[in-house]
Amino acid sequence: MAPELVLRPRDMRQADVWTIESGVPGIELMRRAGQAVARAATEMLTKEARVIVAAGPGQNGGDGFVVAARLAEQGHRVSLGLLGGIDRLSGDAALAAKDWKGAVAPVEALPFAEADLIVDALFGTGLARDLGGAARVAVERMNASGRPILAVDLPSGLDGETGQVRGVAVRAVRTVAFAACKPCHLLMPGRAFCGEVEVADIGIARSTLEATGGRLFANAPSLWRDTLPRPGLGSHKYERGHTLVVSGGATRTGAARLAARAALRIGSGLVTVASPPEAIGINAAHLTAVMLRGCDGPEGLHQILQDARLNALVLGPALGVHSGTRAMVAVAAHARRSLVLDADALTAFEGLATELQGAFGHAPTVLTPHDGEFRRLFKGHPDILDPESKIERAHRAAVYTGAVVVLKGPDTVIAAPDRRAAINGNGTPYLGTAGSGDTLCGIVAGLMAQGLPAFEAACAGVWIHAEAGASFGPGLIAEDLPELVPGVLRALLT
Repeated sequence: MAPELVLRPRDMRQADVWTIESGVPGIELMRRAGQAVARAATEMLTKEARVIVAAGPGQNGGDGFVVAARLAEQGHRVSLGLLGGIDRLSGDAALAAKDWKGAVAPVEALPFAEADLIVDALFGTGLARDLGGAARVAVERMNASGRPILAVDLPSGLDGETGQVRGVAVRAVRTVAFAACKPCHLLMPGRAFCGEVEVADIGIARSTLEATGGRLFANAPSLWRDTLPRPGLGSHKYERGHTLVVSGGATRTGAARLAARAALRIGSGLVTVASPPEAIGINAAHLTAVMLRGCDGPEGLHQILQDARLNALVLGPALGVHSGTRAMVAVAAHARRSLVLDADALTAFEGLATELQGAFGHAPTVLTPHDGEFRRLFKGHPDILDPESKIERAHRAAVYTGAVVVLKGPDTVIAAPDRRAAINGNGTPYLGTAGSGDTLCGIVAGLMAQGLPAFEAACAGVWIHAEAGASFGPGLIAEDLPELVPGVLRALLT
């Protein structure tokens, strides 16, 4: 199965243009889109239900006219309201309006509370301003009606690029996206306004979608499943990599053990915790399958890394925010091993991101900051912090550092320096618990130890981590996560 593309609004517009230039009339694309929405509406309705369609002044409004006409043909009682005058419609939207034989009311006069279903066709991906006036009133009345809303391509009021709300936005229970998901379907807060999202094929070829140059994907198994390691009958632990996790001091050892356990569960053949001398006894009391070595600061890490079999490294969880941590990162980067940096290994560079620029050379490196760590790391870099789009912020950070950046959150974005990116869609609020990020580090490093490239390891790790958390649900704590990984892997590999 091909990876699921996510198209930015500008790329979607280009794909529309190329498809029309190839000989498919624009009105035909609009009719296919409207028909797809009508099919979805039919699945939500009983026979002869009352449907209210709110149409806008642009292409989305044209889709709404097609939806209204198709549902009326099926015997439903359909009312259509238009934002603005019908004489202001142009192009394909004006042609689509001719398909509708019923009355056209002002959108502000629609009795939304009397509908069995509301179809939102006010605004699409082209919205670039906050909603106001009659449009805002219509959206507020739709939301207040308590009736189910089906959105055409995306809920009106969402910014298609960023997922941000432009003043006010429709809260849909279902959205029919055309040709591909848009960023707003996956990014927060937009995702919370879309309800169930389905992608309708309206006849735009995948090759056309790919030709727009977009390298943005929905993070799902189709993106990386084929790269997952599958041990053969002759496989042994030394072929499956050796992950090293550096522990904090005596009172800060748990995070490293969580990461180590996760690396072992994801399939790393061997895992070792490198412990400062004062914490060796504490770590030894808790470790069984995970091995233990003493590590006295940056020089100790340098000595350990003389062993070339240690091919993946986790630095940061509870390591401490100080110059010693920065020195350890420098040692690890010089050693050119697969590297995952999180937590203190990022915060220790607060305002010092220039020290990481180009530091990793050709070593596969993954940074896993949450928003706060990201802001601290790139303090003083408005070119990275200022873009409204989370995708763009992650992209710029990846290009700047030369590392894959996992910008965590309910809508985690994984961005690579080569401009590939993926938006994760299976996040769960139950991962909001202490130590959850430490297990993610271990999962990603354990995959890299087995040979996965950094981007694929990061994408797979984020999805597996979220899937494990969702499978447990309420009451989840970080210690549960490594034990849930085998079940997720089993489903992926069989």
